[in-house]
Amino acid sequence: MRELTPAGRRILDAASTLFYDQGIHAVGVDAVARAAGVTKKTLYDCFGSKDVLVSCYLQARDERWREWLTSYVDEHAGTGAGAGGRASADREAGVERVLATFDALDQWARRENIRGCAFVNALAELPENADHPGRGVILEQKRWLLGYLTDLVRAAGIRRPGTVAAGLLVLHEGASVSFGTGVPTRAVAQAKRLAALALAESP
Repeated sequence: MRELTPAGRRILDAASTLFYDQGIHAVGVDAVARAAGVTKKTLYDCFGSKDVLVSCYLQARDERWREWLTSYVDEHAGTGAGAGGRASADREAGVERVLATFDALDQWARRENIRGCAFVNALAELPENADHPGRGVILEQKRWLLGYLTDLVRAAGIRRPGTVAAGLLVLHEGASVSFGTGVPTRAVAQAKRLAALALAESP
């Protein structure tokens, strides 16, 4: 993402809160400028347009999510202590890393995702044509998560990692959206349980 001036950072921080809490369409540049304590001219000088500001909001959120997810998995996943030999221990450790992504999502959702997935929410508000810069950010975010899950599944020694990871992505996305509605309760924990069953049944 672009380097920001102090004013640009205040604008982006204000926009990030307002866009997520109130919706992209509901929040105009006047409201963002007012919340950031800058003039509308300063906002346009920093970002050029509301579309670019929306794109930067999504990029910044994506960067924070990626850093949180990968760091959490690295710090909290076990090393595998199975008694069935090296291959069994490696698979156990790999599966723990995959399942840790759901624990990371659960904590993220409680702090950052109370209203559900910011990217899904934003996609529903953006034009269907591909011209809006935010659409590319959203699609790349989903592709990255699929790729990350695929790498984790492959490292666990599970066959057909792409297919398995696609199913895990559906569980991740469903849990994130469901968390915002509260129906069902403990959506992420239930998604993790289903993921564990799917991984246990995968050769």
